[in-house]
Amino acid sequence: MARVTVEDCIDKIENRFDLVLLAAHRARNISSGQPILVDRDRDKNPVVALREIAEEALAPEDLSEDFIHSLQRHVEVDEPEAETAPALTPAVGVDLEGEGQFDRMTEEDLLRGLEGLVPPAEVEDEAE
Repeated sequence: MARVTVEDCIDKIENRFDLVLLAAHRARNISSGQPILVDRDRDKNPVVALREIAEEALAPEDLSEDFIHSLQRHVEVDEPEAETAPALTPAVGVDLEGEGQFDRMTEEDLLRGLEGLVPPAEVEDEAE
C-alpha cells in the first residue's frame, strides 16, 4: 500500500489540527502496546495511526473520547446516589401522618397572648 497522506484522512477528520492530535495519540497508544488494526507494512507508528484513520478501522469519535480521557486528571464516576438518610425517630406523641400541618393562630389570639406578657424593661424595673 502506498503511503497515507493527509488528504486520505481529511474526509474522516475535517480539522487538520484535530487529525494531528488524534493520530499522535493513537501512535503513542500503539507504542505503548495497543493492538494495530491494519497491516503494519514496515510503517512507523504515526503512519500506521494515519492509515487506521484513513481506512476507518477506528471511529474518530471513539479516538477523540479516548484522547480526552487520557488528558483528564480528575474523572468523575457516575455512581448511584446514596439512599436518603433515615428519618429521626419522632418524639413520643408526635403524629407523623399530619406532615406539614401547624396550629393556626389568628391575629386576635396572638394579641390576647401578647397582652399578658410584660416587656423586658419593666421586668428589670420590678426586680429592683
